[in-house]
Amino acid sequence: MSDVARIGAAIEGWLADAEATAAAGEALGRLVEGGDVIALIGDLGAGKTCFTGGLAVGAGVGAEEVASPTFALVNEYRGGRVVVLHADLYRIEQARELDEIGWDDVIGRADAVVVVEWADKFERRLPRDVLRVELAHGDREAADGRRMTVTAGGERSQRLLDRWRAVSGLASD
Repeated sequence: MSDVARIGAAIEGWLADAEATAAAGEALGRLVEGGDVIALIGDLGAGKTCFTGGLAVGAGVGAEEVASPTFALVNEYRGGRVVVLHADLYRIEQARELDEIGWDDVIGRADAVVVVEWADKFERRLPRDVLRVELAHGDREAADGRRMTVTAGGERSQRLLDRWRAVSGLASD
């Protein structure tokens, strides 16, 4: 595990509202496979859980299953074509707490896509090959949307990013 490096061009998109945020997640969810790791970065209210809900739907899990695992720390959603592990690191203060929840076992699940909210808190504990999705409150003509910037940290995540870009219409920088 090490710092997440950017290997290719970033893609950017504007998400006009919660529905657009969920739709972007859903498009990605249709493409993810077991072993993929998605690092979500953004302030409170930036849309990380909404994006994850869409991703879970795209992976075949019901949207009603998805809730922020702030207190459970990791939720597991089954019933789709791939297991979705949804981790929220917001309440984790020290890296040793990750060991207490079995972090290496979570992040190493080959049968699941792992979606990590607040991933920037412990980037050194993520695999290098991670798809990094940054969501930020936007100001596009004073609309209440989000700016999304996505980068890949390795070959696997770059292939996922390229496939997502092809189906979503997101632009490269």
